[in-house]
Amino acid sequence: MTTHPQRYTVLLVPAHVEDGGGAGGEDSAVRSALVEATGETGASGYPIYTGEGITADIDPETRTVEAVLVDGEELDYGLNAVVAA
Repeated sequence: MTTHPQRYTVLLVPAHVEDGGGAGGEDSAVRSALVEATGETGASGYPIYTGEGITADIDPETRTVEAVLVDGEELDYGLNAVVAA
């Protein structure tokens, strides 16, 4: 039986920050949300986490956000969703 973390903090960070623009992701996030496991698996094959208007499929092995909806919509161009350190 594999156990996955029950919650993560997801940050929405401008793409230039994640690409090495200087400041850290947590300092530059335009939005953050505490998301909790739903017990379901998304189309990506990874567990679904939801909370505070964000729904994300997160790979628990790499802590990578594989799919994300923000307030029911796709992520705005120029933003990346990352899991807080």
